[in-house]
Amino acid sequence: MDKNKLFVGSLPWSITNDTLRDLFAEFGEITEAIVITDRDTGRSKGFGFVTFTNEEDTKKALVMHGKDIEGRPIVVNVARPREARDNRGGGDFRRGR
Repeated sequence: MDKNKLFVGSLPWSITNDTLRDLFAEFGEITEAIVITDRDTGRSKGFGFVTFTNEEDTKKALVMHGKDIEGRPIVVNVARPREARDNRGGGDFRRGR
């Protein structure tokens, strides 16, 4: 995973890509700031990612962890790779057993 990428969670629903970028801009140059949205409704899922151009700026931005944004303490940590899902689609539940 990119060491320059931060996971940002517990975001207020009003946060957009632009406001997320603005929140972290003071720490350095940002290559991407994205709020993850539901593909069907377009509504924020309450988390996003901020990617900086260098690791030093990423580390500086970790001080945002716990900062109150619109009444919510946000979660900020270095992003981890997404865990693989199995493709069984619902587990091993079998009817009639």
